[in-house]
Amino acid sequence: MYSARKISTSQPCNPGRVSNTAKNDADLADQIFDMDDSDKQIMLNLFRAPAAARAAKALDRSLFSNTLPTAAASIRDNRLISKYRKQLEKTKEIFALDRFDVCAADPDATLAAQGKKCLALKPHIKPDVPETWSPVLQEASKLGELKIVPYEIHVGYDLWSYLDVMRCILPEDLHGEIPVGFNTAGHVAHLNIRGQYLPYKNIIAQVIMDKNPTIRTVINKVDNVGTESEFRTFSYEVLAGPDDMLVEVSEAGCVFKFDYSKVYWNTKLGTEHQRLVSLFKPGEVVIDLMAGIGPFAAPAGKKGVFVWANDKNPESYKYLTEIIKRNKVSEFVKPFNEDGHDFIKQGTDLVLEASRRGDCALVPQKVSRSAPGPRPEPIRIPVPPTVSHFVMNLPASAIEFLHNFRGLYEGHKSLFAPHTETKLPMVHVHCFAVKADDATPLDDICQRIDKEIGVLLTPGDDADKDGQVLIHEVRDVAPAKRMFCASFRLPPSVAFAPRS
Repeated sequence: MYSARKISTSQPCNPGRVSNTAKNDADLADQIFDMDDSDKQIMLNLFRAPAAARAAKALDRSLFSNTLPTAAASIRDNRLISKYRKQLEKTKEIFALDRFDVCAADPDATLAAQGKKCLALKPHIKPDVPETWSPVLQEASKLGELKIVPYEIHVGYDLWSYLDVMRCILPEDLHGEIPVGFNTAGHVAHLNIRGQYLPYKNIIAQVIMDKNPTIRTVINKVDNVGTESEFRTFSYEVLAGPDDMLVEVSEAGCVFKFDYSKVYWNTKLGTEHQRLVSLFKPGEVVIDLMAGIGPFAAPAGKKGVFVWANDKNPESYKYLTEIIKRNKVSEFVKPFNEDGHDFIKQGTDLVLEASRRGDCALVPQKVSRSAPGPRPEPIRIPVPPTVSHFVMNLPASAIEFLHNFRGLYEGHKSLFAPHTETKLPMVHVHCFAVKADDATPLDDICQRIDKEIGVLLTPGDDADKDGQVLIHEVRDVAPAKRMFCASFRLPPSVAFAPRS
């Protein structure tokens, strides 16, 4: 029995991170394709499903063990290994298999004791039949630089790919959609196993952990798909490894350490984090309304962007505060623990107040340690009076926060063009919409924005154009659902409206 816990929600495990699984299978298929018929049959037999493994509920690794009699090139001088390895790879005589080291100790114990090596060859090469050797092998043998000798290749569980193991264990009618993808956070792999695969969940988890050395814990979501808590957490069960959710993740030059069971994190959004951060300019102010533990805020702070980072989850706020300190961005990033609805105006007012107080970031100047004299004064980077960007990464409901922008800068028209060169803030709101190849999702997003702010925007290629919204496709999250980011310049009729 397991104890239900809460963990940050992510996306289903199909499709997702496959590690080397798909590559291994593709490589094996390519190798078999390149072989002659006899070698091909030998390889197929080598990775044939052990009958005892079919429909097993417990993993027996010893079942996935075979011995292949073949040949090897016993090299006279180890300095010749590189030369002949390259030549035999060209003649396709090397026994190439992912995770298998073709260069091994010589099968002759006396020579092995002297440190001599051999190169494993494909099964069709027979030690006592020179006609099966390529001209390269025949010439090298005549020169006495190598000998073709009998050799045994031991293929154990470690050489089987994840998919090959699962195809051995699962009934054939379950081979169509074997769970292969998963989200990760540090050493934790998060699956979303459902339906007919549940009886095999522990074996699936164990094999995934075996085939991915960085994974030490595998968990499975147990809530109904689509049900989310206020803080995007869900119940989970541990399928393999210890119940250790304290993880460490590196992204965009920043280190994030947090309890994966208490906050939201999605590794698959790394590209989106970098895309938005690339739009921010040093010295600007960004309000990150649903900042989580800071995947937008910390990298932005690293490039000298002021970020007022807010999250309603007290645990997110706690880890965000620690991450700001750890990544040394305290001069630029300020953490808050407020309701996002309130913080749209509250954060904007705080930025203006900070600017009027003369708040600034103090950045030490880089000088040589050997430079004579006292260290120069740090560079003062003032907080500007206005917000340049709002980030709203809560796709399930962020659009419903937009009505709070009404009256954002009531009474402050003088801060913006045409009175200054400053533009009204750019709003980046993440959302879900139906997956379709036509304009249906774009029109739907525009209508939902219009419902909140009273301005019907038109999908376009330039978010800076009046009346246009740039809708960027972030990623698929389900067969019929896709995540988007809608970016638009806040209309003056919204920004300067009376505050309610």
